[in-house]
Amino acid sequence: MRPLLPHRAHEALVRFFAKRRRRARGEVVVGHHNQNHIVPLGQPLAYLLGMESGRVRAKFRVPYETVEVVPRVWRESDVLRVVSERLSDVPRCLADFGEWSLHAYVPGTSLAERNPDGPVGEDRMTVLAGFFAALAGVPRDALPERPADWPDSDNQAFLHRLARFADEEVNQRNRPRFGGLFKGVGIPDDAVERFLASAPRLVARPFALLHTDLHRANIVVTHAPDGERLSVLDWELSLYGDPLHDLATHVVRMGYDEAEQKLMTELWAEAMRREGHASLTAGLESDLPAYVRFEHVQSVFPDVMRAALALPEEPSSEDLRQAAGRVRRALDRMWAALEPGREPEGEPVEETVVVQALRRWHAEDSARRLADRSGDGGGWCPDADRPKGIAGTPRRGRDRRSDRGPAPTWAADLGRGSEAVREGWSRVGEPLVEGLERNAC
Repeated sequence: MRPLLPHRAHEALVRFFAKRRRRARGEVVVGHHNQNHIVPLGQPLAYLLGMESGRVRAKFRVPYETVEVVPRVWRESDVLRVVSERLSDVPRCLADFGEWSLHAYVPGTSLAERNPDGPVGEDRMTVLAGFFAALAGVPRDALPERPADWPDSDNQAFLHRLARFADEEVNQRNRPRFGGLFKGVGIPDDAVERFLASAPRLVARPFALLHTDLHRANIVVTHAPDGERLSVLDWELSLYGDPLHDLATHVVRMGYDEAEQKLMTELWAEAMRREGHASLTAGLESDLPAYVRFEHVQSVFPDVMRAALALPEEPSSEDLRQAAGRVRRALDRMWAALEPGREPEGEPVEETVVVQALRRWHAEDSARRLADRSGDGGGWCPDADRPKGIAGTPRRGRDRRSDRGPAPTWAADLGRGSEAVREGWSRVGEPLVEGLERNAC
């Protein structure tokens, strides 16, 4: 039970004790969008929050100040306040302090750790289909306020809004740094326009709350007396829109094979009809492929940038070959989406061409960043990519507070998804998903 205090006094005390607990030694979990520090609440903070014990662990969540490559319309804490009241196995936001927030911690391991790329299985897929149906049941008027110009019920306008963001905010905005790489690997300047020109007229469907980022790293598996429980994390990319977009991003990012994609689509439709949302399945057969194609087109930009940013300071031939493999897979998906049912334009880009483009980009980008560090380029400083609210650049070498190795460099994990690293400090590099350009000091 929470103590009876005036609101402002209660809020000030929660902030005071939460800031103190942030300094405690604990686990650091690094994802694409946030850094999470996991420690027990401690008795004073637990009492203020009405928690049963100070030994209960919580997640001190700090977002990265980075360039976005996907639309964001809400604060994650506002979404969690709505969904945690209506959906089970969703972490609560315990307190939101603006630049950082405090969340309930979900114990367990991510599905990405348990099963990084194999079949997911019908039992788990049935649970996930039920999750989507539960999302559809969240009342529209319970959701946070949307931007004034956000589409309210027009699926065509919604898809065009997503496409415009992908072209203007991801493709065009990142061309000063990555344009040469995009050209070198053969990405057309008008890739998004080409997709829209070939996209079908969508069937009318009601809008619903969308998660938009339900992949293996955002699903935590916890053992329970009656079996395992699946919890869904990372709600900062939630939107209000066409539920087929949510299904499309899910089936693509989960890495389902063709059989499981078909099964997941059937389970999703069954769950929607069972929960009284049959209208959301209208046009499923014609429109889901269009949203899958869009996912393959828009993701080529962040996928290529991720592959480039993941290269070490001095990449070996094998590093470049592996990065080229990731780029070529993204290109293959893009071309198949731009020209469905037809042979792609020309031959697939050869590995040697992609390797050369990556090597050239890496050399040019390294020279630019070196100039920035020396003061010739302007706008770069050692703390530019750290999370909000974290002061100072960590020392090199072993951190005195921990015997677990080097301190973090306050950037996103290059090799694993959100919530995937659960022990000690994480060795990390440049931000990948939103963090595609450095922030000025």
